[in-house]
Amino acid sequence: MIDLVFPDGSARQYPAGSSGRDVAAAISKSLEKKALLIKLDGQLLDLDRPLTPDLLTGERRIEIVTREAPDALEVIRHDTAHVLAQAVQELFPGTQVTIGPNVEDGFYYDFARDEPFSLDDLPKIEERMRQIVDRDEKIRREEVDRDAAIADFEALGEAYKAQIIRDLPASDTITVYHQGENWKDLCRGPHLPSTKAVGKAFKLTKLAGAYWRGDQNNAQLQRIYGTSWASEADLAAYLLRIEEAEKRDHRKLGRIMNLFHLQEEGKGMIFWHPKGWTLYRALEDYMRRRLDAAGYQEVKTPQILDRSLWEKSGHAEKFGHAMFMCESAEGEVLAVKPMNCPGHIQIFNIGQKSYRELPLRMAEFGACHRYEPSGAMHGIMRVRAFTQDDAHIFCREEQVTEESAKFIELLRSVYNDLGMQLHDVKFSTRPELRAGSDEVWDKAEHALATAAEAAGERLVDQPGEGAFYGPKLEFSLKDAIGRVWQCGTLQLDFVLPERLDAEYVSEDGSKKRPVMLHRAILGSFERFIGILLENFAGHLPLWLAPTQVVVTTITSDADDYARQVVERLTSLGLRAEVDLRNEKINYKIREHSLAKVPVIAVVGRKEAETGQVALRRLGGEGQNILSLDEAVRVLTDEATPPDLARARGIVRSVQEAALA
Repeated sequence: MIDLVFPDGSARQYPAGSSGRDVAAAISKSLEKKALLIKLDGQLLDLDRPLTPDLLTGERRIEIVTREAPDALEVIRHDTAHVLAQAVQELFPGTQVTIGPNVEDGFYYDFARDEPFSLDDLPKIEERMRQIVDRDEKIRREEVDRDAAIADFEALGEAYKAQIIRDLPASDTITVYHQGENWKDLCRGPHLPSTKAVGKAFKLTKLAGAYWRGDQNNAQLQRIYGTSWASEADLAAYLLRIEEAEKRDHRKLGRIMNLFHLQEEGKGMIFWHPKGWTLYRALEDYMRRRLDAAGYQEVKTPQILDRSLWEKSGHAEKFGHAMFMCESAEGEVLAVKPMNCPGHIQIFNIGQKSYRELPLRMAEFGACHRYEPSGAMHGIMRVRAFTQDDAHIFCREEQVTEESAKFIELLRSVYNDLGMQLHDVKFSTRPELRAGSDEVWDKAEHALATAAEAAGERLVDQPGEGAFYGPKLEFSLKDAIGRVWQCGTLQLDFVLPERLDAEYVSEDGSKKRPVMLHRAILGSFERFIGILLENFAGHLPLWLAPTQVVVTTITSDADDYARQVVERLTSLGLRAEVDLRNEKINYKIREHSLAKVPVIAVVGRKEAETGQVALRRLGGEGQNILSLDEAVRVLTDEATPPDLARARGIVRSVQEAALA
């Protein structure tokens, strides 16, 4: 007999060799029908897999996983990828399957086929996938001999699968999953009991090219992407979200709002137009004020430094493939900086530092360059040239908790000001390739986790994802349509100060190494502006909008008054423009609304005579007639950045908030 412990703490006995299905059936027939998988001591297993002694080495805590459980979705998606592969091979004989992993919100599968797939093929493949689901083909796990598996897949013409097996460690168990009697795939699993359990809440979304194992020197493959969900309702909600995301695409908004463009002659480099640069500067000015108020000292370090510094810091070994290098006529090998931290340590190292000077908070809006493959770049979200809102805090070990808490408080305040919601905080621990001893990493991980918890953060563990020099916290935001963006970071580093000889004089006169906190709030200005554009669908808060007000006329009789209104607004710092074109007022309003101008002030003969303006809000209905003095007060208050509004004691009335 085997003892199993359930989530409620109760324990039951089952015959040796029982499967998860047997356990579910013993509880109730209805649970057996709903069960898809089991979780044994945290490990997902096939429902029909016998619970053999090699699986029962832990506490034997078991959980029956049904369709509604979060754990089930990842397996549903992976099984959908297998159904996709089976459908493709049934429809297009001779196609080889390679790999088909899950990705965010879905999956993909890479295929080797001489003929290219077309978008017209996707509906046919989807229909065959539905047929495979309807066939309710049993999914069965089989452990196979390595050499026999290689020979079997080669006989089937599956050279890629044979190669995968050859490259697996000798200690690995080779497992094959059968779908029905005529199709199988190499896979570790786990999988659902049958194809019917996959359901039909899936959709194939796009085609792309890919290289075998991501190496451009290898064969070109064809990739089919798809999405899969636990229910039709979840799929419908996702497709609606994608449709909304397409409307909010920052690249589209960038064209409509005339903010920026990119072109082939400067891949991954942004050409900021006047309106886009105005938005950039408004955000930069805000961040500079927040950092000044928080006790940061702004510095500027060189764009290009000798390769030897990057070798000493360890960045050349870790990031050399992504660094732009050049050689001078004198034989110097120089690197365009991919990050700012080594330069900041050079400033710290000038002159002797006392423990009384710590913490020293050093900030830079540092322009960085990293080589990104052409296929990886995406608008202004992922580029080769970007500016980090970077800072490094040099402190004593006993100051780490307080400085981390202060940073997290600042980060939360900035996100609130920018209208973004903090979603979660991930704790990324030591990666396989790292600098520093295990003892140093133990100390760093403990210190950062303690600091975050002291700041009231609940951490989501992310093993192996830390920086090569230290653990980090990753702060993610959730936007208006539910997407999550990782932006801010806080990294604790004992390694670089050691490598680059940073030290201070302690209270007892001895020399000590400072602890270095690497931190960013936005991540990069370029990417964060892209996130803001998509979050607000281009309808930016008035204080960030490149053009805040357009004053437009109904008739030419009001031209002089319109000019006076614009002059009054601009004299008070508002970004206002005038539109005196001889066009119908509805045409002009529509045009400025499409360009996402937040406020349109309409004036005609009546407004000119009475000294009023009619304010129309982007996305609103109707208009508000105000005196020019009242309109100026409302707009100047609303256009005041949040930090300055707090300092000036500006509190908007309910009426003004409604107008916004």
